Amino acid sequence: MEFLLISLLNGLSYGLLLFMLSSGLTLIFSMMGVLNFAHASFYMLGAYFGYAISQQVGFWPALLVAPLAVGLLGAMVERYGLRVVHKHGHVSELLFTFGLSYLIVEIVQMIWGRAPVPYRVPAELEGALFTMYSLSFPAYRGFMMAVALLMLGAVWLLLTRTRIGLVIQAALTHPEAVEALGHNVPRVFMLVFGGGCALAGLAGVIGGNAFVTEPGMAATVGSIIFVVVVVGGMGSLAGALLASLVIGMIQTFAVALDWSLLGPLARLGVDIAPGSAAFRLLSLTLAEVAPILPYVLLVLVLILRPRGLLGTRET
Repeated sequence: MEFLLISLLNGLSYGLLLFMLSSGLTLIFSMMGVLNFAHASFYMLGAYFGYAISQQVGFWPALLVAPLAVGLLGAMVERYGLRVVHKHGHVSELLFTFGLSYLIVEIVQMIWGRAPVPYRVPAELEGALFTMYSLSFPAYRGFMMAVALLMLGAVWLLLTRTRIGLVIQAALTHPEAVEALGHNVPRVFMLVFGGGCALAGLAGVIGGNAFVTEPGMAATVGSIIFVVVVVGGMGSLAGALLASLVIGMIQTFAVALDWSLLGPLARLGVDIAPGSAAFRLLSLTLAEVAPILPYVLLVLVLILRPRGLLGTRET
């Protein structure tokens, strides 16, 4: 029971962190049709900005200032980069964001070096949130979950209960009509891109000290983000939330389980020669194959439901 409860909470916290990352990418794609390959790099910038600011004024100001700085940088990238190459089509946009991801990594290495930086969990959130069945759940994991849920509620309220949210949704489907009503659609796109980058930066601020802040962190989570977006459905925030939670649960439970197929097959009387390729393959445990399980899920979803779990368009 204790294993189930703790793994469930760890899976929820990891899944909600993935949602914080993927929500910004989903908003950008649904609004602008741009698949931002540099999105994970803005997550990395959030972690490094959070580290640098927390060294000077503490973690709590960094939690507010770092995402705003990342969002401002993202808005500048859209205004002076993406908007310029937009007229050349989606391929140019993809190449631009792909190159930008490498540029950001090089700049980070020039400023902070190649080694991990000592970005620590704030002292107020060290220790256990609660202890059950002799197992403790970290307080910082609970804080991550609370921030992700607050962010989800804020984004939902912004898009459904405010004037700017109505303009954003209208610009998604009828940009010409919105522009005819006097709204500056390019500015709306810039704000959406900057807001999506700010969400990635927020995930970096609270995820950088929970995991490791180093130049390879963008590459570590970058591919998982795209798996979440495709599995959930391109452009669907609800799909991104569902896919994030599913992938978070799958990876968390798989890492904790030391099961392989050899035991069940042996009980069924199936004899496999030791040392053979089949023996080596079947001896792999769930913990060992956990990193590839999201991609297995991706393949299955693309075969059975190409538009994603809650998507409305074909991917």
